[in-house]
Amino acid sequence: MIQSKLPNVGTNIFTIMSGLANEYQAINLSQGFPNFNPPEALQALIFEAMQSGANQYAPMAGLLSLRTVLATKANQMYGADVNPDTEITITAGGTQAIFTAITAAVSVGDEVILIEPCYDCYRPAIELCGGVPVVFELHAPDYAMDWSAFAKIITPKTKLIIFNTPNNPSATIWKKEDLLALQNLVADTNIMLLSDEVYEHLIFDGAQHESALRYPELRKRAFITYSFGKTYHATGWKSGYCIAPEAMMSEFRKVHQFNVFSVFTPVQVALATFVKQADHYLGLPDFYEQKRDYFTEAMQGSRFKLLPSQGTYFQLADYSAISDLGDLDFCKWLTAEHKVAAIPVSAFYSSGLDERIVRFCFAKTNDVLDAAASVLKTI
Repeated sequence: MIQSKLPNVGTNIFTIMSGLANEYQAINLSQGFPNFNPPEALQALIFEAMQSGANQYAPMAGLLSLRTVLATKANQMYGADVNPDTEITITAGGTQAIFTAITAAVSVGDEVILIEPCYDCYRPAIELCGGVPVVFELHAPDYAMDWSAFAKIITPKTKLIIFNTPNNPSATIWKKEDLLALQNLVADTNIMLLSDEVYEHLIFDGAQHESALRYPELRKRAFITYSFGKTYHATGWKSGYCIAPEAMMSEFRKVHQFNVFSVFTPVQVALATFVKQADHYLGLPDFYEQKRDYFTEAMQGSRFKLLPSQGTYFQLADYSAISDLGDLDFCKWLTAEHKVAAIPVSAFYSSGLDERIVRFCFAKTNDVLDAAASVLKTI
C-alpha cells in the first residue's frame, strides 16, 4: 500500500463545488474561470502555428522569442531589466510555476510563511518538500497586513515567504507601503520570496499593481509567477511563466525540466506575437472593473453584504444576515436549493477559519450575472 505524503489532503474545494454545480445544474460562480472565449486573433494565431508545423517540443525554458517579448513587457510595465535567456521560464500554468519554485527552494525542515487566506496549492507543495508551513492569518473585512505582528513570526529557519497580490480569494491588493515593509523585513537576510502575481492586470479603481519587480531588494530574491490563462481568458490552456534571478532560475529549471520539460508549443508561438499587442492586457482593468460593478449593481437589495473588491475577478460576500450555517454547508445549500454555486472562504485557511463569507466569480457574461443575482436577491 502507498503511504500518503499528503494524508490530510482530499479533493479540493473547486472540484467539489463545480461537481455540485453540475449535479444540480446550478449557475457556477464558484471555480475561477471565464465563460467567454479568448481573443479571436489569439485563437487564430495558435491555429496558424499548428498549421505551420510548430507541433513538436519547445525548448525546455520556452521559446526565446516569447521570453524576449516578456522581458520587454516587464521593463515597460515595472522598470525591471530581465534577461530573457537566463531569468524567464515558460511554465504549464501558474500552479506549475508555483510548485516548481517551492520545490526548488524548500528543503526538509525549512519554514515557509503563508499569508492566509491563500490559494490552496501552496501548502501541499511545501509539505511534499518536507517544509514547515508557518501561517499568518488575515481577517475580514479588510484583510489588512499587520507588519509588526508579521515580523515576529520570521525566524532563522524562515526560508521562503509566499504572497499573492491581487489576492485570491480576498480580492485585496497590496500597496506600495506593503511592499516597502516587506522589503525592509527581508533586507540583510537570505530569505527568498514567491510573489504570485497571476492577477497582475485585474486591478481596479485606478490602482497600480505593485509587482515585486518594482523593488530591487525583493526582485533579487523572488520567484515571480504569472498566468497567460488569467490574462487571455484561457485558463484551460495552462500556460504561464516565472521570472527569477539567474541563480534561482537555474535551480527552478532543474526541477522544471524533469516535471513538464516544456510547454505546448503552438501557444508559445502565438503568444510571442500576441503579447506585443498591449491593448488587450492594458484594457483588462476597465473590462473587469465593469464586470465587478455590473455584478454589484445587480446585487442591490440582496441580504448578502459585499466586501470591497480591489482586484482579481472575485467578489466576497458576507452571508451572516442570511444564515448561521458554516460556509461550506451554506455553499452546498445554496447550490442544491437555489442553484447558484460559490466557494467557502474557510477553504483558503489552514485552520478552516469560518467568518461566514463566500466567494463569487464575476468573470461571466452579463446574462449569467443577471441570472445569479436575481436568485441571490430572493434569499
